[in-house]
Amino acid sequence: MSAIFRDQAQCLIKMIDNNNETQAHIYLEQLLLFPVDIQDKIIDDISHLGNCNQDSVASIIGHYSIIDLR
Repeated sequence: MSAIFRDQAQCLIKMIDNNNETQAHIYLEQLLLFPVDIQDKIIDDISHLGNCNQDSVASIIGHYSIIDLR
């Protein structure tokens, strides 16, 4: 797992934990450059996690990223 994805996951988890979906969308769009449809998929996938932790969220971010940093 990329350290970059883990760091991004930690920031995104904090926003989602605070029920700040708007901020999460802005983060995904401006910093990670994800289009709106992918943002929705990422947030939806995260919301369906049984155990929402940094590695799980990083895996989702990595799945939708164009660049594979492995």
